[in-house]
Amino acid sequence: MPHLTLEYTRNLADFAVDDTLLEINRSLFESGEIQAEADLKARAYALDTVRIGTAPGPRAFVHAQLRLLSGRTPEAKQALTERIAVVLRQRVPRPDGMLVQLSVEIVDMDRPSYVKERLSEG
Repeated sequence: MPHLTLEYTRNLADFAVDDTLLEINRSLFESGEIQAEADLKARAYALDTVRIGTAPGPRAFVHAQLRLLSGRTPEAKQALTERIAVVLRQRVPRPDGMLVQLSVEIVDMDRPSYVKERLSEG
């Protein structure tokens, strides 16, 4: 915990995804809401087949989902959402003539049903 999933359309050429994940992780850790940097788990998926709306023309999106154990205040969740959005606003490419959208959401995970263990120290 937490788990960050970044989905983006592959037509965003020159999107430095690994660097973006690292910057998001750093920003989230700096928030003080995350106890250990190694608790941050981030992954990204490039999407090949997408449909955005109905109109023709080049379109793209980036969507970030942060899954956290339940119990944070709405204000804390909003602050984390904004930290992610700030990084994405800075790093997501904006190709000429392409509509690019970004979105960020926080999803609460049920504490009683969540299991996390460190199997080794590395």
